[in-house]
Amino acid sequence: MKIILLGAPGSGKGTMAQKLTSELKIPQISTGDIFRKNLKEETPLGLQIKDILNSGGLVPDEITIEIVKNRLAESDCANGYILDGFPRSIAQAKALDTFQNIDCAVNLDVDNATIVSRLSGRRFCPECSGTFHVSTLSDPSVCPVCGGKLIVRKDDSEETVLERLRVYETTTLPLIEYYKARGKLLTVNGTGGVEVVYRRILDVLHK
Repeated sequence: MKIILLGAPGSGKGTMAQKLTSELKIPQISTGDIFRKNLKEETPLGLQIKDILNSGGLVPDEITIEIVKNRLAESDCANGYILDGFPRSIAQAKALDTFQNIDCAVNLDVDNATIVSRLSGRRFCPECSGTFHVSTLSDPSVCPVCGGKLIVRKDDSEETVLERLRVYETTTLPLIEYYKARGKLLTVNGTGGVEVVYRRILDVLHK
């Protein structure tokens, strides 16, 4: 099964993709993970996209499309995959149509206020690489695992989150209509606990 996960930043696409890939035995293809790996390793691609990602912008289509095309041609994608973070624009969706035939696009529907709360409330520990949310912390400045000092990553600041939502609404939101017109859109309420949302996704996929 070839699945696209749609939804705003912070809607839970990554979490749901991880659960689905375990159950369906198909790989999760996350452009975000690919970009972060290149940033960490300071590859030529990582250096090229560093400033774009830090400002909340989107990597140019030609770079992203080529990366995805090459990844989907690998042998582990032969029986299907879950695309998380691609396509993010109509241009990317049309490009994807030229080399893949998608079965369905699952849209996680979450309101903006919830997304801002989810992302701006995240805290990261540079010492143990743990990620936490202020709603679960007794002290939002101290890591509950190793005692390190928690920080707000630049891409989780409220200013950057709002910019990411603005970019999403102007470039990515039209994808919902694109896949709806092709009879491939499945919309799921993305608000609630992880297991609750996951069961909703499985229900629409089974139908």
